[in-house]
Amino acid sequence: MPKKPTSHAYGDAKAFERLMLLIATLLKHPGVGSPDFIESSDKEQHNSLKQVQLCLQKLAASYGVELPKGYPSIPTLRKDIETLRRYGILEDRMYRWGYYLGTGAMSQEELKVAFNALASQAKYQGDGILRRIYQTLSKRLRGLDLELKGEFSYPVRQHLNRAIVYTDPEEMAALGQNRDTLFHQLAVVEKAISQGQTIEISRGSDPYGNSRIGPQRIIPLQLIYQDIAWYLLHEHCENGHLVIGRLNRFKNYCQVLHESGRGLEAQRNSLAKAHQLLENGWGLSLGEPPEQQLELQGKLELVTAKVRFFPPVATFIQEGERRHPKQKIVLGPKNATTGKPSYVDYVVSLPPRSLDEFSFWVCRYMDKARVISPTQLVKKHYQAAQALLSHYNSVEIE
Repeated sequence: MPKKPTSHAYGDAKAFERLMLLIATLLKHPGVGSPDFIESSDKEQHNSLKQVQLCLQKLAASYGVELPKGYPSIPTLRKDIETLRRYGILEDRMYRWGYYLGTGAMSQEELKVAFNALASQAKYQGDGILRRIYQTLSKRLRGLDLELKGEFSYPVRQHLNRAIVYTDPEEMAALGQNRDTLFHQLAVVEKAISQGQTIEISRGSDPYGNSRIGPQRIIPLQLIYQDIAWYLLHEHCENGHLVIGRLNRFKNYCQVLHESGRGLEAQRNSLAKAHQLLENGWGLSLGEPPEQQLELQGKLELVTAKVRFFPPVATFIQEGERRHPKQKIVLGPKNATTGKPSYVDYVVSLPPRSLDEFSFWVCRYMDKARVISPTQLVKKHYQAAQALLSHYNSVEIE
């Protein structure tokens, strides 16, 4: 005797349509149910499912689907949400900041901005992993881009800072330009970062002449891109010294020493300290262990640097209102002819470790900058100007 077909909660056309509308709502409005969806200022008393209900009703109306007043009810939606959890369409966890399906956490506009950033980092910063993700996404989103007549992929925003070394092992192989650097080990390094694993890497070159060549036992904290290159922010195991080193200066070698790792809480603590140093200083040098510890404890005496910039550079210095959190820009007397300041004094307090990199920044402005203080920086800038002049003494300039 044939079995009776078992009834299904969504066997009814109305119930099935409701479930499909719910899924469509979560797809088209990622984050629905978050306090951000509420226009009222009273966000603490919000009901996340009430927001889902309103969005679902609006979506149904846009599709020409007529729903009874107040349908679906909040208890019914709660049951539907549980159904989606049971089938793995929603994860079995809290969605405190709104519902979204799978990895579809972005709206189309948000995805467009993220896609632009991804494209830029893949192309100009030479990130091999992102390059392959970008290529895959480009194929997946080709239909959407065609529908929008190319608007989706148009690079509205672009980061033009370009890496000056080879960064992608696949590109190196294709061009016959293998460099055997740490870029070949990024998958291992990234896993170590996310788990706080201790690894051993090996520095192959030290252009600063500090004799820091050979193996180092470290805990990697973050991959950083700045200006022209990728860097590895890391912590030395023996003394907790925080350092930033260019990736291409490390060899194609990375050995995991402790699989278990110290966990993300310890990683975040060290990362916060490193970024505190970056914010205090100028550039990427984090200093030597003794002064680094004093600085983190707030006991290091800072040096006040003062540089006078002259037109037309003065205008650009004045424009940089957020160049450094501790900076002060003082305008000189106005020029009677132009009505603009005759000079601008840039004043900033820095740890001693940052004076060299600060000096490099000042030197880029050539004759339009004069160091006022401290004395050692005045001498350094003067000597650099004299050395530059000596390079031209034997050159005939027409």
